[in-house]
Amino acid sequence: MTRTPWWRNAVVYEVYVRSFADSDGNGEGDLQGIRSRLPYLRDLGVDALWLTPFYTSPLADGGYDVADYRDVDPRFGTLADFDALVADAHAHGLRLIADIVPNHSSDRHRWFQEALASPPGSPERDRYIFRAGRPGETPDEAGPPNDWPSAFGGPAWTRVPDGEWYLHLYAAEQPDFNWRNPEVRREFEDILRFWLDRGVDGFRIDVAAGLVKDASLGDLNGRARRVANGPIYSRPEVHEIYRRWRRILDEYGGDRMAIGEVWTDGPEDLALYLRPDELHQVFQFDLQLAPWSAPAFRDVIEAALKAVAPTGAAPTWVLSSHDSVRHLTRYVRPGGVPGTEYARAKAALLMLLALPGSAYLYQGEELGLPEVTDLPDEARQDPIWKRSDGAQPGRDGCRVPLPWSGTAEPFGFAPDGVRPWLPMPARWASLTAEAQAAEPSSMLAFYRRALALRRDLLDDLPEELEWLDSPEPAVFFTRGPLTCALNCSENPVRLPPGRPVLTSMPMYGDLLPGNAAAWLH
Repeated sequence: MTRTPWWRNAVVYEVYVRSFADSDGNGEGDLQGIRSRLPYLRDLGVDALWLTPFYTSPLADGGYDVADYRDVDPRFGTLADFDALVADAHAHGLRLIADIVPNHSSDRHRWFQEALASPPGSPERDRYIFRAGRPGETPDEAGPPNDWPSAFGGPAWTRVPDGEWYLHLYAAEQPDFNWRNPEVRREFEDILRFWLDRGVDGFRIDVAAGLVKDASLGDLNGRARRVANGPIYSRPEVHEIYRRWRRILDEYGGDRMAIGEVWTDGPEDLALYLRPDELHQVFQFDLQLAPWSAPAFRDVIEAALKAVAPTGAAPTWVLSSHDSVRHLTRYVRPGGVPGTEYARAKAALLMLLALPGSAYLYQGEELGLPEVTDLPDEARQDPIWKRSDGAQPGRDGCRVPLPWSGTAEPFGFAPDGVRPWLPMPARWASLTAEAQAAEPSSMLAFYRRALALRRDLLDDLPEELEWLDSPEPAVFFTRGPLTCALNCSENPVRLPPGRPVLTSMPMYGDLLPGNAAAWLH
């Protein structure tokens, strides 16, 4: 029999490093803090942790602006701390996935500083995308080279004193690399090997579809930024990069892997990234966007399975991440019974974990943390907030540090008396990991039960699912001996055949309550 790679059916826990656990009292999470909480992740029942960027960075975009790809930012620790974290994670039976940010660097990166100090047309500038602007009536009136917008608001170009402009698809502090330059490609291949040699088990690739831009840098002219084979995303040339990366990963033992952050127009383009000699997985984000609706969930699942079917790859599932509003808050029913969102979040977890493929959890969802929507303006740090002049709240609300213990801020995230980098709501006192560990009906206890049962059942579950007839507000499907029933309505529905082995709410005979789910065996 062919051995199944660990990542194909893994449950991966996303650690937002700055907000996980602060060991040194500077108000920000760090590698030693993560290391101290590895027993918690082991006991939760996940298979791997994915670390958001921990590299040297001025944190203009939460670490996704990297100044040195081969070192740890001092506020997060040292390379020795990283090595100890990898060793301890492996000793606890956990794999470790590192975030890599190849589309852009920090403007503090040595290469970009060299580019600014060099003339137009120089080899130093060719590592990035510098261009002359569109002419105006006077040099001061020259415009950017094209109409591309930044994802964070405003144009995707910034002018330097000598009159040239540089491209940044995100913040101005994040200049885009020129991936048509062989030196850039060699540099990142060396960076991959640097971290693989230190024992990482895989990489999550930021902006994976955006590395290569159309050589002509043509205008969008009203087209969406993410159109496949458009001037910005999913250019055909990007696939050769990942074919080379795959060969590097395959040189190392232990099923090293790569998962790409890829937004595409449809399944055909997504499948290109999953060819046998390219990426192992890509994120499928549509569950993050789906409303609380049985037809919507079924549509998303069917589309995701269809997308990966031609490739033989396994799908990925995610409800929340560091870039999206926490799903518990998305599931609030306006005008409904308070607390309905907690019931829905438990039910959604059972659906997620019953699906074939791998599941990616975002830190704090196992505690039932909601989005923090009332952060003070002066506390917000996301560049989306800043570049939109406060018109968009940004992503700080899902990045508030985790509450571990105690009854007041910083709730065990940091030593007593330390102010965390984002303020923590006083109302989280009942949501700490410590409080929930002692409560059998808590969200944390439910996550632990569900993850343990999934692990017990996994070897008997086929990679395909079969839909069952179900009433309109519900969705039922089977994977071999496991049946999952999800009721998205407010009223009970009758369960399909089978013996319930885990339910998100107490049962009443063979009726599944509203906003609930059950596993039957």
